[in-house]
Amino acid sequence: MSTVYLLRHGAIFQRRPRRFVGQTDFPLTDEGRAQAALWREPLAEVPFAAAVASDLSRCLETAAIVLSGRDIPVRPEPRLREINLGQWEGLTVEEVKERFPGDYERRGQDLAHCRPRDGEGFADVQARAVAAVRELAALDGNVLVVAHGGVNRVLLCHALGLDVSHIFRLGQDYCRLNILAIDGEHWRVDAVNCAPMAPWRFPGP
Repeated sequence: MSTVYLLRHGAIFQRRPRRFVGQTDFPLTDEGRAQAALWREPLAEVPFAAAVASDLSRCLETAAIVLSGRDIPVRPEPRLREINLGQWEGLTVEEVKERFPGDYERRGQDLAHCRPRDGEGFADVQARAVAAVRELAALDGNVLVVAHGGVNRVLLCHALGLDVSHIFRLGQDYCRLNILAIDGEHWRVDAVNCAPMAPWRFPGP
């Protein structure tokens, strides 16, 4: 049995109008760093067997802040990267509609399998992220995983037996925590999109 503490990274800068971010490597803002620091105390008593983060800087920094002062190395894991949005990254919705007529609408009808040009669908993200977390769960004990909104949602869909098309029914705010209990192929969701509170009483081995 493994308990996975699945955290989304802290806030990053968002331009207005909003643009597709995907795997663009934006750093945390000062607000994002402060959000991560709020998890130090609630997670201080959790004995982590391992800590893993997406290899994008916003996740690695979030993990480092949460674990500050503890002798727990953070391993970068490329399979936990956010969805690759290919040629859409950096564009607004209107720019995508103008440059790639019909693609935005097609993706809205099939989030799981429709891929932006040179990018991924959410089924692709789920396949790589689930494989990475399965390997971590084999460690037993408690594991900290810091990833992204899209990645966390597809992992929750897998755990809940939901089709990937339902990903946006699951809230994933910046620096919020989910808890998954994993025993082989049996996944259970114990918490979703939780804000930091102290003291916490966490489940787990």
